[in-house]
Amino acid sequence: MSETEPTIEARLAAYRRLFDLSGKTALVLGAASGIGKASAEALAALGATVICADKDKDGVIATATDLAHAGGAEAHVVDAGSAKDIAALAAAVARGHARLDVALTTPAVHVRKPMLDYTDEEYDRVAELNLRGTFYFLRAFGRLMTKQGGGSLIASSSVRATTLEPGLAIYGATKAGIIQMVRGLASEVGRFGVRVNAIVPSIVDTPLVAPLKARPEIFAKLAAHTVFARWSQPSEVAAAVAFLASDAASYITGTAFLVDGGWTAIDGPPSGLTSTHRG
Repeated sequence: MSETEPTIEARLAAYRRLFDLSGKTALVLGAASGIGKASAEALAALGATVICADKDKDGVIATATDLAHAGGAEAHVVDAGSAKDIAALAAAVARGHARLDVALTTPAVHVRKPMLDYTDEEYDRVAELNLRGTFYFLRAFGRLMTKQGGGSLIASSSVRATTLEPGLAIYGATKAGIIQMVRGLASEVGRFGVRVNAIVPSIVDTPLVAPLKARPEIFAKLAAHTVFARWSQPSEVAAAVAFLASDAASYITGTAFLVDGGWTAIDGPPSGLTSTHRG
């Protein structure tokens, strides 16, 4: 070993530091519940000061209050589909913090019905929040991060960007659009040191799926689309967010990061016609 080469202990310590978010500031839009709340907790657990934002006032205050015990946290009431609200949030972040290292947006909505039965109002509701809201977020915080010279932007897509079933055409179109926005923005801001990625979950067990749990046959049928035959927990998606937020992902940008339990790798639930293992 040369005199200038770091010791093995130093090299291993350097890997551990890649995942450390101490001294960094992260924004989570959608922090009141589900993947957003779990992501806020994951980022805080790794040392980040977390700015929590959500339309749900009570929920976002509760998340920020919980995280305040572990370090810095604050709450903002924000409509993710409002350009005015997003611009105001970006201005507040810029005023209150010297730097924003991570920004994640998770809010989305879907209206499950055949495309030919969609009303103009239903289309607008889904597209305005999912696609236009993500655009507002990426534009506002992309501008902030390019100005400061770095950062990690993370948007939320879905396996429905590529795999569909009846009733999800418009939702799927918005989620596919998010991936393309992420790719395009990544190509434009990389020279400023800004990374842009999308998380792509499949089925996540949150309070929002309580109606499906009330129909066990449907809940189990969806679980069978994954190789684990189960729904993911929000914390499992949040762990992927924390990775993309960290310096461990310093060479990852423009990516649709799958957290889907193999949903898009297999051809639906197993048929039972063949066996690949004999005991």
